[in-house]
Amino acid sequence: MIRCQKDFWKSPEPVPENSTDYRWKWFKNCLGALDGTYIRVKVPEREKPKYRTRKGEIATNVLGVCSQDLQFIYVLAGWEGSAHDSRVLKDALSRRNGLKVPNGYYYLVDAGYTNGTGFLAPFRGQRYHLNDWRDGHRPETPNEFFNMKHSSARNVIERCFGLLKMRWAILRSPSFYDIITQRRIISVCCMLHNFIRREMALDPIEHQVDNQLVDGTLETNDYIGTVESSDDWSVWRQNLANEMWNTWNGNRE
Repeated sequence: MIRCQKDFWKSPEPVPENSTDYRWKWFKNCLGALDGTYIRVKVPEREKPKYRTRKGEIATNVLGVCSQDLQFIYVLAGWEGSAHDSRVLKDALSRRNGLKVPNGYYYLVDAGYTNGTGFLAPFRGQRYHLNDWRDGHRPETPNEFFNMKHSSARNVIERCFGLLKMRWAILRSPSFYDIITQRRIISVCCMLHNFIRREMALDPIEHQVDNQLVDGTLETNDYIGTVESSDDWSVWRQNLANEMWNTWNGNRE
């Protein structure tokens, strides 16, 4: 499966201008979402300090990038649990066969990543998580409305990780294999996840995960090489938030 992995990864497709999806229609040209997750592993005693997470678990930090329909576009496993998510993303972008983000397109990321070209993060210091909007709470500013819609769409990567770990028991506890084999097992589980999503019209465990979590292929050689914060990108994000806010208020009236 590793040798024929190109057949299993999802090709990114941008959100079209005429999208009616209530989660994604606000984010034209968005390719999906990304985040990191910890998967526990077994490593030699001398390696444990590097793999120890903030919670004290021995784990690998796995970068996952997924599409709007819960399929993995790119996965990078093997980084030590102590590594910051942004460092793992930087490595993924620098690899010859790593993550490719064409100019003019972007992924949704959480506040742990830099808000820079190709990676759209929420506004900091504002309500963000889906739980913040329950019990009738409504956004009061453009930035809060942007964060609410951003969180709703970006939640796709959390659901993707949830499906992955619920489906494959080997990812829920450390295995006996060496770290190289464990890294490959993680990647193959993601590929098999895609295969199941592609072949089954209804995923039998998707409802369980949701309860727990309460136009073609792009072809270009013009890619973003690193994550850099820029004033232009921040201005674009603010303009997008204002446009979303005005559209929402216009529809309410």
